Amino acid sequence: MLRSRRTPTHADPLDAQRTGLPADRFRHPADPGHRWVRRLLGAMIWIVGCMALFALYLRISFTAHVSSDGANNALQAWDMLHGHLLLPGWIIGDATYYTLDLPVLAVTEIFFGLGDLTSHVAAALTYLIVTVSAVALALTDSRGLARVARCGVVVAVMTALLHVESNTPYLLGAPDHAGTSAFLLVSFLLIDRAPARWYTSPLLCAILCAGQIGDATIRYVAVPAVVVVCGYRAVAARKVRTGDAVNALAAAASVPLASAVRAVMLHFGAYQMIAPKTAISPPSQWPQNAALAWHAIRVLFGAQAASGSPALARDAGYILGIACLLAVAAGFARVVWSWRTASRAEQLLCAAIVINLSAYVISTMPIPSNPYEVIAILPCGAVLAARACVPGHIAGTLWDRAAVGLVAIGALLPLIAVAAGPPAASPTAPLSAWLKAHGLTYGLAGYWNSSVVTLQSGNQVQVRAVVMDGRQVIRYDWETSTSWFDASRHDATFLITDLTGNGLSPSAESYFGKPAKIEHVAHWAILIYPKNLLEQVAIAGTGP
Repeated sequence: MLRSRRTPTHADPLDAQRTGLPADRFRHPADPGHRWVRRLLGAMIWIVGCMALFALYLRISFTAHVSSDGANNALQAWDMLHGHLLLPGWIIGDATYYTLDLPVLAVTEIFFGLGDLTSHVAAALTYLIVTVSAVALALTDSRGLARVARCGVVVAVMTALLHVESNTPYLLGAPDHAGTSAFLLVSFLLIDRAPARWYTSPLLCAILCAGQIGDATIRYVAVPAVVVVCGYRAVAARKVRTGDAVNALAAAASVPLASAVRAVMLHFGAYQMIAPKTAISPPSQWPQNAALAWHAIRVLFGAQAASGSPALARDAGYILGIACLLAVAAGFARVVWSWRTASRAEQLLCAAIVINLSAYVISTMPIPSNPYEVIAILPCGAVLAARACVPGHIAGTLWDRAAVGLVAIGALLPLIAVAAGPPAASPTAPLSAWLKAHGLTYGLAGYWNSSVVTLQSGNQVQVRAVVMDGRQVIRYDWETSTSWFDASRHDATFLITDLTGNGLSPSAESYFGKPAKIEHVAHWAILIYPKNLLEQVAIAGTGP
C-alpha cells in the first residue's frame, strides 16, 4: 500500500524533531510576486464589481426624469466649475449639498457638459460612493467568501426600495440627503478602524464639519451619535485620556467649527440659505408621527407593496423588502443584546438609527411623502444586516460557496430586473426643443418649467423661475441666482404659462401686458414680448 507523500511546503514538527532544527527552517517564504498577483486580482474584481454596480445605478436612474430641483443643483455645480466656488448670488434651500453632491456634479460636467445625462451620471456616482462606504464598514473583521456575501447583503438592502417604481428619485434622483450618508459612514469607519491614532480626531472633526456645511442631518444625527457612543466608551473604560474621549470632543467641536467656516464663507460673498422650517411638534402629535416614521421605514427598505406594477414583480419586490427589513431588525437587535462587546461601528450605527428616527418623530417634518428625511437609516441598517447575517469567516465548502452565490444572485438579479425598465420621458422635453428651435433664449416660467428647460437645452435656452404674488410677478427665491434677474445683463423676451395649473398662471399676462405673439406647445402657452420682462419682475422673498 502506497503512503501519501507530504510536501515540504509547510513546517513539519516531526521533521524538526528528527533533525534538531527549528521548524521555521522548513517554511518556504511566500513568493512576493504571487502575493502581489493575488492582491491585484482581488482589486480588479472589486473594481469590476463597482463598475457593474454603477452601470446598474445609472440605468435605473433613467427610469425617473430630472426635475427643476435637480437642474438647479446642476446649474450650481456649473457655476462652481466656472470659478464661482462660493456660489455668490445664489439663494439655496435648507440643504445645500455643497460638499459632496455638487462637487460630484461639477466633476461629471467636466466630461459630459450640462445636460440630463450629467445629472443621471452624478446621481449614480453619488449613491455608489454611499454604497462603497457602507460595504467598507460591513467588511470589517471578515475575509474571503464572507466579504462577498456581506457585500451582497449590503447591496440588496440598500436597493430594495428601487423595486417600487416611484421610489427611484429617493436614491438616484436629485440630491436629497442620500449622499449625505457618506459623511456619516466614513466618520464611523474612521472611528472603528483607527480609534486612537494621532490623525483620527482632527480628521473626524474635518469630515463632520464638511458634512454639516452641506446638510444639517450630520449635525443632528452623526455628531450626537459619535458624542454618545464615544462618550459612553470613555466612561465605561474609566479613563479620561482615551481615543474615544478625544473623538467625542472632536465631534462636538465640529459644530462651532462648521458655523465659523460658514461665517467666513458669507464674509467672502458665498451663497445664502433658506432657514429650515423645522420645530418640535406638540407631544400629542408624536403618535401620528411615529406611524409616519414606520411608513418611512417600510418605504426605505422596500417593504411597502407597490401599486400599479405587475403582480409577480410587486409581490417578489415586497417579499424581498420584508426580508431586508427583518435582516436589519436582526442586526439591530444583535447589537443591542451584546452592546458591551459590540464594536464601535455597530454601536455608532445603532445610535444613528435611533437618533435619526427620534428626531423625526418629535419634529414637524413627518409627512407621508418625505421618507428621505430619515434616509440615513438605510445604509446604517444595511451594514448591521450584513454583519448579523454573514459570519466573519466562511469555510469554503461546496455548500458555503453555493450560499454565497445565492446571496450575490439575490442582490444583482432584482437590480437587473429594475434596470430593464423603460426610461422615463421628460414632460418638458417638447417645450425645450420648441424654444431652442425657434431661437428663444431667455425667458420666465413657473418653477417646475424653468431650470429643467435650461438643463435640457444645455444652457442654450435659459428660463428663470417666477411666481405670482397677488397681482404681481416676483422672483422665486428658492434654488435661484439673483444674477439671473439683472435686467442690465439679461433680456427676457418670453413668458411660459401652464394651462393645466401646474406652473405659472395665465393671469400673469395681465401683469406684463399684451404680448406680441402667443404660441402653444402641448399644454403650455409661450407669450413673446418685444421688451425685457426682467424690468417688471418684482423682488420679494418666498419659500418653496
